[in-house]
Amino acid sequence: MIALTVHIGKKEIACLHRVYRQSERATKNAILDVIERRAHGRLLDCGCGDGEFTVQIACRARVSEAYGIECVDDHLEEAIDRGVIVTKGDLNDPLPYKSCFFNIVHANQIIEHLLNIDLFLAEVKRVLRPDGYVILSISNLASWHNHLPPALAMEAVPLYVRNGVTGDRAFDPLQEIRHPSEGDSRLIIFSSQDLARLCLYHGFWLERLTFAGYYPLMSQPMGMLDSVHATILVARLRPIC
Repeated sequence: MIALTVHIGKKEIACLHRVYRQSERATKNAILDVIERRAHGRLLDCGCGDGEFTVQIACRARVSEAYGIECVDDHLEEAIDRGVIVTKGDLNDPLPYKSCFFNIVHANQIIEHLLNIDLFLAEVKRVLRPDGYVILSISNLASWHNHLPPALAMEAVPLYVRNGVTGDRAFDPLQEIRHPSEGDSRLIIFSSQDLARLCLYHGFWLERLTFAGYYPLMSQPMGMLDSVHATILVARLRPIC
């Protein structure tokens, strides 16, 4: 088999960056669209970053307390300044909260980075109240940009063969960007059926599934016409009591 090498120019990279940013905005909008109010409740944002989006979710859900777990020191201070109750921690470890503590648990493109997804989902089930819900967003295995590169003997866009500079990924808007930590490497991606089966195994049923983002081309119109092959899956899960 002959491996093909595809190179694209700066204009094409800039275009992919725009599409990537559109996809990120679409993902956040899709998450906000599936948020249900939990007045006076508690939110846990797993991988809360600087807390900006955590606060948006908290406002949409009308919760009284927003908690977050984050491993990057620079982000911790920013999240605290925004009023998030932040714990520095590793999501590969048990969650540092008591059982049945949260009304909402949110994880935006987190589980594909974890070494032990089973432990994480079991811990989410433990800390979630029986009447609560979970919002997960993950990279979509069925996305077209995950099929074309392997067909050309290139690295799939969401995955990294190593930390540091990425491999031969002509369709990746983040190509040639150095990734500063192991946490930036995706270890696995899911189809919607994979996600549903995994969550059912851990005692959740998939109540609602939406799709967000689309690239590399014509992201907005194609995302509406061909949502099954969108970039991101956004799922709302309920615990099976």
